[in-house]
Amino acid sequence: MSETTDATTDATAVENTPRTAVENTVENTGREPRPARTRRIHRAWFVAAVTFVTIIGAAAFRSLPGLLIDPLHQDFGWSRGTIGAAVSVNLALYGLTAPFAAALMDRFGIRRVVAVALIVIALGSGLTVWMTAAWQLMLCWGLLVGLGSGSMALAFAATVTNRWFTERRGLVTGILTAASASGQLVFLPLLSWIVETHDWRPAAVTVALAALAVVPFVWLLLRDHPADVGLKPYGATEFVPKPPPVPGAARRALTVLLQAARTGPFWLLAGTFAICGASTNGLIQTHFVPAAHDHGMPVTAAASLLAVIGVFDVVGTIASGWFTDRFDARRLLAVYYALRGVSLLFLPMLLGPSVHPPMIFFIVFYGLDWVATVPPTVALCQEHYGEDSAIVFGWVLASHQVGAALVAFLGGVARDVFGEYDMVWYASGALCAAAALMALVIRRRPAAPRLATA
Repeated sequence: MSETTDATTDATAVENTPRTAVENTVENTGREPRPARTRRIHRAWFVAAVTFVTIIGAAAFRSLPGLLIDPLHQDFGWSRGTIGAAVSVNLALYGLTAPFAAALMDRFGIRRVVAVALIVIALGSGLTVWMTAAWQLMLCWGLLVGLGSGSMALAFAATVTNRWFTERRGLVTGILTAASASGQLVFLPLLSWIVETHDWRPAAVTVALAALAVVPFVWLLLRDHPADVGLKPYGATEFVPKPPPVPGAARRALTVLLQAARTGPFWLLAGTFAICGASTNGLIQTHFVPAAHDHGMPVTAAASLLAVIGVFDVVGTIASGWFTDRFDARRLLAVYYALRGVSLLFLPMLLGPSVHPPMIFFIVFYGLDWVATVPPTVALCQEHYGEDSAIVFGWVLASHQVGAALVAFLGGVARDVFGEYDMVWYASGALCAAAALMALVIRRRPAAPRLATA
């Protein structure tokens, strides 16, 4: 039993002791009974903090692909389409691995799955230093880093939120989602400076070391369930026993997918989130730096603008979590996608050799909307799919990354064919408008049925 539980027991005992018994204690021992301790911060917030730091450390690898397109093109002569294909494999696996990772966390525990994922990320990133052929880029950065990052995807945050919180879920989801942007903020300027000053290989090593540095925090501080430390989830009125390990992780993930695929909200959520991935990870994160460089902007300046997106994304995502606890998630999604689409239509007119006020306005505006879509999407998954919502969200996230992968690849091909990115910006803006309409079609459901898990 934890110290927190002991303190609570002692305090309760003193409060419930009759007055005569307390007086007897004073007479017999000559000491006043130990007063009740002040209420401590719930352990769930510490678990959320460790999860936040973990996602920040793992986010380093997500900052690098956009910085490598030009250096790899110059070093090896690979086309941008080839390099974009490797990034698309990474992005696709990032999403497709997520639902299986969520099921594996139910089988082996959060701590083990996340620690192994970080080691795989470090291995894949470190091995790129010795690559000499494009297939090795596909293997290291596409396959290994993709698999590792998929286990560290937002399904990880959703699993932690579902287990440790019954209140403030929207806020916590927003904070953990913002951790990815915070990692981008921390590492992107540093990695761009390393690439410009020393080469891309030291940057890859930095990513590997960052992933390894987080492993001890995960292993020593992260806990799988509140019951492991004798606590109730934050906001819960009753103690929730830890469920037994769920065997057949792959079968469960596929079964939940088949059940969810029979419902309309799943396809609408998957479709809107695919467009979300296409217009963020696949488009801006992968192609903004080379697109700005095409217009004469230095790489470090373009990377710094992406970092600023990360700053405002933290604000926007946490605010979105707060809004999600209070407003209709469907309408929030419609507003977010509509505003994003409008901003993308203006981007081709803003790109230039220097950073000017309209570009800064776009960066701030776009940053506030970067992944603000995640808290309402998670909330809708929880509303419709109950205890299986983390796995369902994993599949929805898979669609997000498939959309990102397609645009990462097609964006590189468009640049090779047309010599510019304008067509990609306009197409993505139109897709965001479609996503806004799709979000409004999702029906509300008061009861959250539990899907079959066997």
